[in-house]
Amino acid sequence: MECELPRINSNPEEMKKYFEEAKTIAVLGASPDPSKASNHVAAYLRDVGYKMIPVYPKGDEILGQKVYRSLADIDVPVDMVVVFRKPAALDAIADAVIARGDVKTYWTQLELINNDAAQKVKEAGINVVQNHCAMIEHKRLFNV
Repeated sequence: MECELPRINSNPEEMKKYFEEAKTIAVLGASPDPSKASNHVAAYLRDVGYKMIPVYPKGDEILGQKVYRSLADIDVPVDMVVVFRKPAALDAIADAVIARGDVKTYWTQLELINNDAAQKVKEAGINVVQNHCAMIEHKRLFNV
């Protein structure tokens, strides 16, 4: 796959608003391994007050939170989805985000870009952030 630059994205003011409006954030690809970036970001989001829901194919608990196998399995409303998965998986994730009907923001981490998936999500009325670390942006925007 060739490198892709985000054609669809949000600016810092929009990102700040998304964080302010979110209460529950699902982290797709959250790892139980404390050396992984997804574990650090999930812990940070939990520690700054969001209800963090880990989505991972194995295990029962990550960072003290119940693990769900898929976005569709989550039985509470989800405001934001932060994605740590390969770009090729983003098309299916976009479909799952849209199918939920409650997600307000679709956020892909650094180096995760799929403009077709982002366009589909945006056309469904969902905010899009691509190629940004949720933890870095939150710290920067809120001076944490």
